[in-house]
Amino acid sequence: MRGWVPLLALLIIGLLAMPATAQRREDPQLKEKEKALSQTRKQLQEERAKAQAAKKREASLLAELETIDRDLAEKKRRLKLLDGRIHKAQREVSRLQGEILRLEGQRAGQQEALARRLRTMYKLQAQGGVLPLILSGDDPISQAAQIRSLTMLAAVDARLIREYRSTSEGLSERREQIEQRTAELSLLRAQVERERADANREAARRRTLLAKVRDERVYHERMARELADAAQRLEAFIRELQAKQKSVAKVPPGAATPSVGFGTLKGRLPWPTEGRIVAAYGAQVHPRFGTRTFRNGIDIEAGEGVDFAAVYAGRVVYTGWFKGYGNLIILDHGNGYYTLYAHAAEIRVREGDDVKQGQSIGIVGETGSLAGPRLYFEVRYQGRSQNPTEWLSHGG
Repeated sequence: MRGWVPLLALLIIGLLAMPATAQRREDPQLKEKEKALSQTRKQLQEERAKAQAAKKREASLLAELETIDRDLAEKKRRLKLLDGRIHKAQREVSRLQGEILRLEGQRAGQQEALARRLRTMYKLQAQGGVLPLILSGDDPISQAAQIRSLTMLAAVDARLIREYRSTSEGLSERREQIEQRTAELSLLRAQVERERADANREAARRRTLLAKVRDERVYHERMARELADAAQRLEAFIRELQAKQKSVAKVPPGAATPSVGFGTLKGRLPWPTEGRIVAAYGAQVHPRFGTRTFRNGIDIEAGEGVDFAAVYAGRVVYTGWFKGYGNLIILDHGNGYYTLYAHAAEIRVREGDDVKQGQSIGIVGETGSLAGPRLYFEVRYQGRSQNPTEWLSHGG
């Protein structure tokens, strides 16, 4: 009997619990709540996905511009290489055409010479052939001379035939080469068209982005903040470069710039490139949106592809891409002086190079620029920006 007691208790507990479980499972309100909870979770996941997508869309405008500029620069580089290959192939075709004309003239002369020999041989054959000519004289010396003459003529004929064949083979070879080069030109031109179409699409993307920055306040303000951050990063970077130059003397803030070397040419430095200043140094207020910014340098309007030069002798301490500035070159002129050149289409110097005043160091472009081809130029002393117009000659 004692063994039945625990079993009976378990049975009673199970019977009491079963209706409650069944009731909970069959409760329609509970099912609705579970369904609503599931829908809420699904909506939450969708909102999170949308937030992540929005975050991606709100990615750095400078990063997007950099991606476009890099792609565009690469496409322009490939187009330049393709243009070079096309010009090379065209020169090769012109050379081959000249050789064909020369060989055709040469072969025409050889054909005429062979025709004359054939006519002579035909006449000789009509007179009975070579043997009667040899045996016509009784003098053995005369006969030997005839044989030598005929042997020499045969050798000349053989040489004429070999030269004619060689010229004909040369013509066939040149014509085959022209066909190959012509086919290559056709492929290269088709590739150029594809690359140019890609470049045009990238340029259109760039124009669309810059139009938003120009016309929409939210994009303009975002870009202004990012450019301010980029300027701070550049300033910190220059200070790091300065710290690596052991020869630079420590100068307290506010101290006068030393009048040695670079410092002796204030107001007399040559301009890095010809053009007019289209964006000035200093505090700026946007005429439409009222955004306040500070420019550490100037923009000199210049045509794309124009050279720009070092304003003073120095050493190249940086070349490469810098977000917000595109292709950038930094020169160290000693005594704490630096000059910066940005938005370059091409860089013609390498880090560590020593450059002379007036030496071409790059080509004007629009990498990182928001307003088309131009050269961005800065003068810095001890990491602090200077007004470049006070350093450049007024006759620039």
